[in-house]
Amino acid sequence: MHRHRLRPLYRWHQGARKARCVSTVLPSAMHAIHGTPSVELSRLAAHLGLQGRLVAKLEYLSPGFSKKDRIARQIIEEARADGSLAPGQPVVELTSGNTGTGLAIVCAALSHPFVAVMSRGNSAERARMMRALGAEVVLVDQCEGSLPGQVSGADLRRVSEVTEALAAERGAFRADQFELGGNARAHLQHTGPELLAQTRGAGLSIDAFVDFVGSGGTFAGVATALRRELPGVRCYVVEPQGAAVLAGNDAPHAAAPHKIQGGGYAMAALTPLAAAEPPDGYLQVSSSEAAETCRQLARFEGVFAGFSGGANVAAAVQILRGAHAGGTVACVVCDSGLKYLSTDLWGGRVGEIFDGR
Repeated sequence: MHRHRLRPLYRWHQGARKARCVSTVLPSAMHAIHGTPSVELSRLAAHLGLQGRLVAKLEYLSPGFSKKDRIARQIIEEARADGSLAPGQPVVELTSGNTGTGLAIVCAALSHPFVAVMSRGNSAERARMMRALGAEVVLVDQCEGSLPGQVSGADLRRVSEVTEALAAERGAFRADQFELGGNARAHLQHTGPELLAQTRGAGLSIDAFVDFVGSGGTFAGVATALRRELPGVRCYVVEPQGAAVLAGNDAPHAAAPHKIQGGGYAMAALTPLAAAEPPDGYLQVSSSEAAETCRQLARFEGVFAGFSGGANVAAAVQILRGAHAGGTVACVVCDSGLKYLSTDLWGGRVGEIFDGR
């Protein structure tokens, strides 16, 4: 029975391997961005006793180990094409680490100096990786009362202020992931269509899509792509429990701290979301649920996910136990668990190597 359920995805996987193994050498790591695989999480579903199919797109298999590689390439290529980014001009952007890693890869390939601005509340691995890729990394102290490993909306606003000042000082292009349309377009033109093609190739039709929101670009782009092809699909925004500001459950100033890095910033409005159709609903996941789901993904599926990927799968599990029992629910695994080895997700001490050495 178990092997029978896996067989359609296995046939797709064999075909996809042939399609992606092209007889050429790519000109740079930037050109390896896009084309991540999707897998069925059948072992986890069986362990949890779920009825239905759970499909995850493994964005951590991108060169920078996260989905943000896609928007980095899209934003920089669009800026170069329209003239807003000149050859050799510096690029500056705020980041929790993933967008900055993608931008470091793209800027290295296209010969742009890159400056990443990041809160000290994010994991040490992210800063180290960006530095290794040639980025200048500016770390911004957290606001009073903020905790290591938990970046608040106030922390993000402080990082944004530093980013704006640096962009003006350096005469740099601001690769603004919260405002530029290239963020959602990367997922509308690539992530969403890839997910549709992969599930259709496996004989599956997506009933629901869930996404933990940071800047909102992944949800906006993928949901739009899915809705164009699947009129009955339901698309849900995922937020941290106690910080469900987009759902209207919590006020921005009263949002609870959480450990799900890369999102849940308690921002009442996000430009990419405002430009898309509204979500069909909102789901909440606690930090502990996200972390435990990460560990289950590693143990049962060999999928080494970060906090936000755990949050997405935990949310998918919620609706497979409820409104979408028996259906097919899709999500993305946003980044790699390798970026959190210094956190308590994998038994480390939060901030133990954040001195940059």
